[in-house]
Amino acid sequence: MAKVGIVMGSDSDMPVMAKAADVLKQLGIDFEMRIISAHREPDVFFEYAKTAEEKGFQVIIAGAGMAAHLPGMCAAIFPMPVIGIPMHTSSLGGRDSLYSIVQMPSGIPVATVAINGGVNAGLLAAKILAVSDAALLQRLKEYAAELKEQVQGKDERLQECGYENYGK
Repeated sequence: MAKVGIVMGSDSDMPVMAKAADVLKQLGIDFEMRIISAHREPDVFFEYAKTAEEKGFQVIIAGAGMAAHLPGMCAAIFPMPVIGIPMHTSSLGGRDSLYSIVQMPSGIPVATVAINGGVNAGLLAAKILAVSDAALLQRLKEYAAELKEQVQGKDERLQECGYENYGK
């Protein structure tokens, strides 16, 4: 049964949302991904958010651009954590999305990651789930150790070849 719901308002959000899915997949977390527009098909959206708990979702990751109502509306209906990913937009560079998601009214919180922050949304969902899953917590620790090793490897290369030759 899927523990995380990933929902986006448009397939143009897929490159960012796929990064969240990739992280969840790497960490062994089941998820369901959907494209649902809160504005263009409110009845479908409402049913999705209303039945998410019954489906076993413990967290929803919702990505949205421009008016960016999808994460907030999920949080208004779904009683567990919602993580919003503001999408970069051509008109305002994603600031419109960021402000729409982060400025939720009192009582309807949405955890918000950076603009186009799919990886961090996936990791935040995993960390929320790891509170009650020791095996997942261990996988997150291993993931962090891999990141550390990657940075150390890059530094070793820099020290060996110097900054002039690093990118060559």
